[in-house]
Amino acid sequence: MEQRILGKTGRNVSVVGLGTWQLGADWGHVDPAQAQAILAASAEAGVNFFDTADVYGDGKSEQAIGTFLADNPGLDITVATKMGRRVDQVPENYTLANFRQWVDRSRRNLGTDTLDLVQLHCPPTPVFSNNEVYDALDTLVAEGAIRNYGVSVERTDEALEAIRRGNTASVQIILNAFRLKPLDEVLPAAKAANVGIIARVPLASGLLSGKYSRDTTFAENDHRNYNRNGESFDVGETFSGVDYELGLKAVAEFEQLVPSGATTAQAAIAWIAAQDGVTSVIPGARTVEQAAANAAAASVAVTQEFDGGVRWIYDHYFRDSIHPRW
Repeated sequence: MEQRILGKTGRNVSVVGLGTWQLGADWGHVDPAQAQAILAASAEAGVNFFDTADVYGDGKSEQAIGTFLADNPGLDITVATKMGRRVDQVPENYTLANFRQWVDRSRRNLGTDTLDLVQLHCPPTPVFSNNEVYDALDTLVAEGAIRNYGVSVERTDEALEAIRRGNTASVQIILNAFRLKPLDEVLPAAKAANVGIIARVPLASGLLSGKYSRDTTFAENDHRNYNRNGESFDVGETFSGVDYELGLKAVAEFEQLVPSGATTAQAAIAWIAAQDGVTSVIPGARTVEQAAANAAAASVAVTQEFDGGVRWIYDHYFRDSIHPRW
């Protein structure tokens, strides 16, 4: 598996990582043993970058990773977690005292004294321009609680503000075939500032797997059911904010671009990894087979024709509705 340096962390991470939101049961139930098998299959396939958050299953995702790391002490795995969404989403809650509390909880869940990378978890927009927030994060680094910090964002302007801060190590942003706006400014700015780019929601919540239809149903506790209109959090996190029916039409076009020997999902992941400035793509997996298939996407070649087709689909189906919003 190809590895790339994750911005200012200096750590080599696999170009395909593993997103573990689904291991916290926010996509339906996941058996703990199954979670361990998914982590193991990913590591065996060359994945050495796991992304989690303290709110995924109220800590279950972090705990699953902590258990895996304790059982496999010889593996060199970089774990990125997130903090900030355990409280009301107002800027006043982003304080050093709260940061310490959240970080201590994540350290216990993950079974480590020092967290590799902590990301602010899509906080209110004013947080990104608050000097005291970055001072607090610098304090946590100085105290040895965290090694590096970054941000997870909803919008490109938030990403650009964070990139301007000298100690921001990484930016996590939604980037996939249906969300191209980060290509315009965010990726070039991040590359110039030595900031890593972690591409999340690479399959548009599964739309780009090519496995869904108008008749597909999702579990009651699956955000693809309860958050389709942004009822619980930013609608951009669910199907990348695109209309489900329109997304199905675009997927039919995308499937015509898929290289021979690759699945639709692998092609979608490979296209993101091929974009200049991307460090790691973090698809989720709910089965061992999905984990192995996602990792194999790292070897799928992306041609100019394929890239051009993706951009045509975006311009035709989504640019007018998606580009101005995020």
